Amino acid sequence: MEKWLKWAIEIQSLAQAGLEYTDNVYDIERYERLREISAEIISEKTNLNMEKVKGLFCNETGYQTPKIDTRAAIFKDNKILLVHENNGTWSLPGGWCDVLETVKTNTIKEVKEETGLDVETIKIISIQDRNKHNKPIYAYGICKIFVLCNVIGGEFVENIETTEIEYFSLDELPNSLAEEKTTKEQIEMCFKAYKDENWKVQFD
Repeated sequence: MEKWLKWAIEIQSLAQAGLEYTDNVYDIERYERLREISAEIISEKTNLNMEKVKGLFCNETGYQTPKIDTRAAIFKDNKILLVHENNGTWSLPGGWCDVLETVKTNTIKEVKEETGLDVETIKIISIQDRNKHNKPIYAYGICKIFVLCNVIGGEFVENIETTEIEYFSLDELPNSLAEEKTTKEQIEMCFKAYKDENWKVQFD
């Protein structure tokens, strides 16, 4: 990660925590300015407009912690299931862990929403720091949790997020992977976990 991005992220995190824990009007003003400076750094380096940066980077309150993203690895005939998103790219089914959901229930829910399939969760494959594995780098932290699943029913239903589903072998993966969500290396890891009965959870 670029040093400037690390600095911007740290400044934003300190400012957000400061705003949560202080009642002093002068400190609030200082922390808000620090938060604005962090957004200015991101805007200057990425050419994104300030309002968009603030919306993505400076819109939360409370102590800053990473978001959770769950991804399902589903296999059939030694092939892995990918969803074709409405922007034309392919990824493992999954998404943000919603309020009131656990890693397990969120994985099941996301698969149902994106594929129409009912699954049961088998085991955790990996817990990854997204910015160490996916591009582009985001200005906030995300823990990606990969979960091995089995299909127990259902069928594909077109929806607002995906247009089709398909199983791919490792040597025929589509070129248009949504690498901000799913990389070839992450899919390879899922294949290894699927084939290894003694797989141990990997984590950053």
